[in-house]
Amino acid sequence: MALRLTLYGRTYCHLCEDMVAALEPWRLSGAIELTIVDVDASAELEDQLGELVPVLAGPEGEICHYFLDIARLDEVLARVG
Repeated sequence: MALRLTLYGRTYCHLCEDMVAALEPWRLSGAIELTIVDVDASAELEDQLGELVPVLAGPEGEICHYFLDIARLDEVLARVG
């Protein structure tokens, strides 16, 4: 079963685009399901996250932000997935 992850980002954010691209091998392999949430669509998320995007979150909370932390993602997949 794929691990459900959420990527909080913005549509005009190049770091967000980079993280989506970096996650593609895990998504294509079926290891993860990725939901992308635009923080600008929610005043609450915009206040909470501010410029701290992209943020990749899993069932245990934040995995990483700004750049994909592959070691951390693999750790979460091993533990939760």
